[in-house]
Amino acid sequence: MESQLNITLENNRVLLRPLALSDETELQCIANDRQLWIYGISDLSQPGELKHYIKNAIGDRDNGNSAIWIIFDKQVNKIAGCTRLAEISWNDERGQIGWTWIGKEFQGTGLNKAMKYLILKYGFEVLNLNRIELKADERNLQSRKAMKSIGATEEGTLRQHLKLHDGYLRNTVFYSILKSEWEEVIKKFFYLRF
Repeated sequence: MESQLNITLENNRVLLRPLALSDETELQCIANDRQLWIYGISDLSQPGELKHYIKNAIGDRDNGNSAIWIIFDKQVNKIAGCTRLAEISWNDERGQIGWTWIGKEFQGTGLNKAMKYLILKYGFEVLNLNRIELKADERNLQSRKAMKSIGATEEGTLRQHLKLHDGYLRNTVFYSILKSEWEEVIKKFFYLRF
């Protein structure tokens, strides 16, 4: 499965290419914005944190349970951030889109929706997953709104589920899209097809 996870995805708006150790310098320029980590488990603006993050992410890909990509915005020809399809359980036919972070200048531009379309299509149509999950800090209304905007169903909240880098115990809201819903999601939320 490792070769299926080390794959490039692309549409008219965005290019997702596998994360490499050599991406650290360019990503650090984005990660230095401390506002990106308000709801984060880690604060990648801190020295050494991004290097650790990249090594762990590549390790997860090598172990066959995660695909991780650099997000390249083709409209402005810039790296915008990073995202994953992770925690893949082949036995249960499910995975989770997450660990997504994009620079402020790319937020609200449609880039996130174009990227999510690629990952969902890949997960359902290539990896043959049955369920793709998404989750967010209960306080992160921007992310929660984005998840609903792509047709994800809110399933519930796990109270004090994760401890953030600043010690805060966050409530995590779970969402999902099922393979049986994918065609309807495409029609309703991804009608542009990028």
